[in-house]
Parts: sequence; structure tokens; C-alpha cells
Amino acid sequence: MDSMADEFSGFEGLENDPKAMGQMMRKMGKEMGEDLPPEFDDVVDRLELGQSPEEIESALPDLGGEAGSGDDE
Repeated sequence: MDSMADEFSGFEGLENDPKAMGQMMRKMGKEMGEDLPPEFDDVVDRLELGQSPEEIESALPDLGGEAGSGDDE
């Protein structure tokens, strides 16, 4: 974990570089060694193609699932 933290300490500025963000996320996903949902690969692929997180969010509105859609009313 420490090696990952050192490697990804340059996280600042990635919001302006979708390709670098996608590459970092792909590498981090592989380092975790867990099976990630197919949506993860879809998002990373889109980032590596240069799509901004905002573009991805608007193209995949259901990406966040229902985790944040609780009915408080």
C-alpha cells in the first residue's frame, strides 16, 4: 500500500488530464487485485480516450447506482 501511495501522490492536477487519470485508475485497479465491475473499465476506457469526468457522468447517468438516491421525504 505504501508503494501505491508514493506512486499516486501526484494525484493533484489529474482532474485536468483525463488520460493520465484513466491510466492511474487502471494501474490502481490492477494493484488492488480485486474483480472490479465492468463499469470501472468503461469509465477508465473513456478517460483514456480523453473524455472528462463530467462528460462520462452525463453519458452514464446511472453509473453511481442507487447509493446516493435515498428517499428522505
